[in-house]
Amino acid sequence: MVKTQFGIKDLENLSNVKAHTIRIWEKRYNLLEPNRTDTNIRKYDLESLKKLLNIVYLYNEGHKISTLASLNKTELQKLVKKNIHELNTEYACNVLKTAMFEFDSELFDTTFMKLIEQKSFREVFLEVFVPLLNETGVLWHSGTIDPSHEHFISEKIRHLIIQQYNLVKDASTGKENKIFVLYLPLKEIHDIGLLYANYELLSAGYHTIYLGANVPIDSLNHVVKTQSEIVFLTYFTVQPETDQVENYIGEFQEKVSHIKPCELWILGKRVDQIANPNNNIRVFNSLELFTQHIETTL
Repeated sequence: MVKTQFGIKDLENLSNVKAHTIRIWEKRYNLLEPNRTDTNIRKYDLESLKKLLNIVYLYNEGHKISTLASLNKTELQKLVKKNIHELNTEYACNVLKTAMFEFDSELFDTTFMKLIEQKSFREVFLEVFVPLLNETGVLWHSGTIDPSHEHFISEKIRHLIIQQYNLVKDASTGKENKIFVLYLPLKEIHDIGLLYANYELLSAGYHTIYLGANVPIDSLNHVVKTQSEIVFLTYFTVQPETDQVENYIGEFQEKVSHIKPCELWILGKRVDQIANPNNNIRVFNSLELFTQHIETTL
């Protein structure tokens, strides 16, 4: 069942304001008016959440909480619009969280269009989407949001990436010196980072072969036998397991590199487990470092 009522801890997680502070704002300024259960536990609706997100944005912009608490919904929205000369990253994330809770595709799309007027797609992805995805992951694990919320945001971002690289793939400069083969390891399904890496490579003019999620190492042999100058690129989010990362690299060397010398580039959370990468193994601790490398080195 999709969540429409939130506890004060949920509001803390979503707004990054301590529950203690929210209680003080309620008591002193009557900021929010929660319902209470039979056991006197505060419960907040979606309108309360949206109001709090707007107030936190304006408070961080320098407005006094006493002034903000006296404004009605319309007045708050007008003040938000007045304060936004550019679509501030923090506020954009809050608007996208609102879109997530209401499954509002139009609000998501409109917010993205405003962002892309001011920023490159790279900036939107790295400055807005990555923090938003990280936060929704934490919120999902803490039980603050339902899996349906996380899936909604993930799918919207996934479709945008595909849309963007369909725009750039026909503008390829035809760099023939390397072909990048992008894939995720067996049982790994988190593909947004890989999709974005594909977008960056296509934008830089490189040819790519996108294999997608859940690819066994043995299957890579078929690519090696038919292509030359291959660079494999993969993303370790939850797979391989932490204690199996080095074993995975060893298996790659044994089953793939011995057929034809090739590089393996690795991104994702698990790269911290790679202590001393071999010459043909390249590790990137962030997407920013990856994009810098393909722009300045390749």
